[in-house]
Amino acid sequence: MTSLWDIKGRVAIVTGASSGIGDRFVRVLAAAGAQVVAAARRLDRLEALAAEVPGVVPVACDVADDEACRALVRTALDRFGRIDVLVNNAGLSDAPWKAEEEPFDEYRKVIEVNLNACFVLAALVAPAMLEAGRGSVINIGSAHSFVGSSPNNQAAYVISKHGVLGLTRELGLQWAKRGIRVNAICPGYFETELTSGMFEEDSSGLAWITRNTPMRRAGELSELDGSLLFLASDASSYVTGQTIVVDGGWTVR
Repeated sequence: MTSLWDIKGRVAIVTGASSGIGDRFVRVLAAAGAQVVAAARRLDRLEALAAEVPGVVPVACDVADDEACRALVRTALDRFGRIDVLVNNAGLSDAPWKAEEEPFDEYRKVIEVNLNACFVLAALVAPAMLEAGRGSVINIGSAHSFVGSSPNNQAAYVISKHGVLGLTRELGLQWAKRGIRVNAICPGYFETELTSGMFEEDSSGLAWITRNTPMRRAGELSELDGSLLFLASDASSYVTGQTIVVDGGWTVR
């Protein structure tokens, strides 16, 4: 049974790899034997990660820049000759604006990173995956791919994460016959740089998360490991266009 989860020798790209969920995913994939191209804007953090974790190649990349995305994919192909897994993890969140007051440029920036870049990178890795007849694209959504964020008022984030599920389903359908699986992981509340303000000692955020999560706690990053390895490996060989929600019951309240 363990062979189902074996990803030794596979090549993965992980975006948003300089902190939080992305950093964790790089470590998990590398520990499982994959070669991991870790991408983010903060190259110094990626280099520190690569120095600590064998099998990691750091690449500076702003996923909102199409040319940078092309260079990222070329680097992976030039180095390893293949791409087996793409984890579209890079993400931003808008400030808690009321929709009528949110600056349009901030809204567009969040959509560009959280949604548009997922399509661009999936389209860029697709030719190599299609030629190989196999591949797994893993998009990172959110519990807010299903519900609004009120009282936090993060319109761009919520809209982008809803869009990630539509992207996952459409690409999953388009590539199903040709060997590329496209799925999503939707985390609930985990402590990362993106959510750090809600976990501060003097913040009411953690109490709000605890009170509103049926399991009465935030998630631990390690609790995302199983979903990642399932979708990256042959254990999910007949799964595409689907979403795994890891949210302590947030969306079933």
